[in-house]
Amino acid sequence: MAGSGTAHMRTAAERVLVVDDMVVEFPVGRKQVVHAVSGMNLDLLPGETLGILGESGCGKSSAGRAVMQMPKPTSGRVSLGKRELTGLKVRELRGARARMQMIMQDPISSLNPRRKVRDLVAEGLAIWGYDGDDKDASIRETLEAVGLDPDVVWDRRPHELSGGQCQRVCIARALMMNPDVLICDEPVSSLDVSVQAQILNLLERTKENYDLSMIFIAHDVSVVKNISDRVMVLYLGKTCEVLPSGGLQDEALHPYTRMLISSIPGEEARAETPESPHDEVEVPLSASATELPSPLNPPSGCRFRTRCPLATDLCAAEEPVMREVGAGHFLACHHVAVPDGDAPRLTVLSDEENVAG
Repeated sequence: MAGSGTAHMRTAAERVLVVDDMVVEFPVGRKQVVHAVSGMNLDLLPGETLGILGESGCGKSSAGRAVMQMPKPTSGRVSLGKRELTGLKVRELRGARARMQMIMQDPISSLNPRRKVRDLVAEGLAIWGYDGDDKDASIRETLEAVGLDPDVVWDRRPHELSGGQCQRVCIARALMMNPDVLICDEPVSSLDVSVQAQILNLLERTKENYDLSMIFIAHDVSVVKNISDRVMVLYLGKTCEVLPSGGLQDEALHPYTRMLISSIPGEEARAETPESPHDEVEVPLSASATELPSPLNPPSGCRFRTRCPLATDLCAAEEPVMREVGAGHFLACHHVAVPDGDAPRLTVLSDEENVAG
C-alpha cells in the first residue's frame, strides 16, 4: 500500500468511518469548476480524534460537509461503519446521517434566533417525532453535561447567551442524537481565547463520556495538536501529510506543514534553505510569500510547489505519492529521503537525482 494515495489508510475492521478517494467540486458558471477536495482518503477508529489542518480555503470545511453528505461528494465513497452513504436514497440517508453530527464555526448563527434553548437542544428529537415523558429530563441532563444550568438557560434565546454558551448549546443539540461521529468545523475560531480552552476541554470530556469519534477541523496548529490523536494536513484539497499529533511540531517534514508550524508565535525554523542543490536540510525556513493559488486552476504536480522553497521542475511535472516515512507518519513530497537506518529528512536534490530516486 505504500507509495499510493491510500498509504495512510488502516485495515482495522472496527473503523467507524472510512472516506475513499473523495472528490468535491463545485461548478462556477458554465465552464469553470472549483476543485475543493481532490482524492481525499481518511479513516477513523472508535474513540479517535482526527485533526484536519490547513489554511482557510484549503477545502477543510468542504471535506467535513461532504462526509456529512451536505451535499454529497462529486465522487468517491463515504462509509459509516459498514454502511456506504454516498449511494443511499434520501430517506435512507436521513436515518444514517443521524449517527453523525456537526458543530459549526459560528455558534450564534447556527441556532434559530426565535427558539428557546430547550427547543434548540431538542431539535433532533422533534425531527424524528420523539416526544416521550423523559424528553425534558434528557434535555436537562445534556445541558448539565455541557456545563449549562438548565434552570438559567431553559427559556433563553441565542441572543441572550454568550458565544461560548451558544457553542455549548450546539454541542448539547448534537449529543441528544447519540451520534457515533462528531465533526467539528472550526468550533472555537470565533470565540474569545479565554473561552476556547473551556470548549476544547468540554469536547475532550464529551468524547470520552459519550464514546465518540471526532473529526476536528481547524487552521490553528496548537489547537489541532492538543486535541487530536492524528493530524491530516490539507493543502488546496490535497493531503500533504498524516502523522501522530505528538510528533506534529518536531517530526513534521512536509514544507507546507513546516510553514504552518513556523506561523506559531515564538516558533522559528531551525535551518535556512540551503544554497547548494545537494545539501540536506532538516526543515525549510518558510514558504514563498505568494498567495494561495485559486482552486479554480490548481497548480500541476504538487499543488504546494508555487509556494515551496524546495520546488524543482519535477514538482511541476509529477504529483508526489503518499508514502510511509516513519511509524504512522505518511507524506507526499518528492524531497523526502529515508536513508537506511536513519531518520527521514527533507533534501534539496536536482531533478535528475529525484527521478533516479
